[in-house]
Amino acid sequence: MAHRRQRGLTAMIRLERITKSFPGKEGAVAALDGVDLSVAKGEIFGVIGSSGAGKSTLVRLINLLERPSGGDVFVAGERVTDASGARLRALRRSIGMVFQHFNLLSARTVADNVAYPLELTGDYGRIEIAERVAALLARVGLTEHAQKYPRQLSGGQKQRVGIARALACEPSVLLCDEATSALDPQTTGAVLDLLRQINRDLGVTIVLITHEMDVIRRTCDRVAVLDRGRVVEEGPVTDVFLHPRHTATLRLVREAEPDSGSLDAVADPGGRTVRLTFTGPAAHKPILGRITRENLVDYAILAGRIGHIRETPYAQFIVSLSGRDVAGAIAGLEASGVDVELQGGAPFAAIEERPRHVV
Repeated sequence: MAHRRQRGLTAMIRLERITKSFPGKEGAVAALDGVDLSVAKGEIFGVIGSSGAGKSTLVRLINLLERPSGGDVFVAGERVTDASGARLRALRRSIGMVFQHFNLLSARTVADNVAYPLELTGDYGRIEIAERVAALLARVGLTEHAQKYPRQLSGGQKQRVGIARALACEPSVLLCDEATSALDPQTTGAVLDLLRQINRDLGVTIVLITHEMDVIRRTCDRVAVLDRGRVVEEGPVTDVFLHPRHTATLRLVREAEPDSGSLDAVADPGGRTVRLTFTGPAAHKPILGRITRENLVDYAILAGRIGHIRETPYAQFIVSLSGRDVAGAIAGLEASGVDVELQGGAPFAAIEERPRHVV
């Protein structure tokens, strides 16, 4: 399947023809198979897939915690596939990592956990470290918890410590491996808001690994869908979420919004059944009613969903159209910025040649 590609953006991370295999009882087992991926500087990029799809392996290749079996890894335009020694240490300092289970040092206070990577470098004095830690704890909202120990914190607070620690050495890239999967929904929302704020304020490129489409919908600019070690779909989140093309993507969308399955299963033999997608300002305008009145067309809404993808509102409906000038109504909807698909996924224009509409 052809992927939707970014254009005109400076790549911070680029993976080319990446393969990764692990030894198994009956020979090598492929975790990644020919992955090509590009993450633009300053964006929040999501990688989503079911358990075993290869997500965690992929993210660990970016900072070379895992070495690829084949292919190349580029960070900030530099090929780092074979980096070692001082070059590898510098690479890992430029890439912070946030883990699913926090990975905090239980014998250290919150402040000392955040200070730890700064101490390891040997490049910072005691006063400089203290000032940097204080600023980071203020950024993640934990100033008053500086002298507590991890056991005294909630899950969300622990993850905020993990984020502050990952930012300690001022990385240009932040990798988040299932960073919210151990949290409740409310805390997940707060952590995702924090990551978006960090992205806006600091310009840090964020790669977010998850198995939850709702996390992608609320947070990311673009997304790649991983299935059995391959990227099967890639593009802007709005496009992938509202118009999934691969069965793996459809499954993930339906898990996030169980009722969305009805958008693919409804048919009405009494009229032309279409999927209408309104995004941005169009989601709040009475376009459907106006267009159908103008064309003397009746409509019945058979299924639908509304919501937001980041700050962008959307509405998506399955609608049965019947009456005098259905083709003219379709043309009017498209001219008003509505995406129109015949039920089943084919664009309306690909099915029949529409007559010219005369008002």
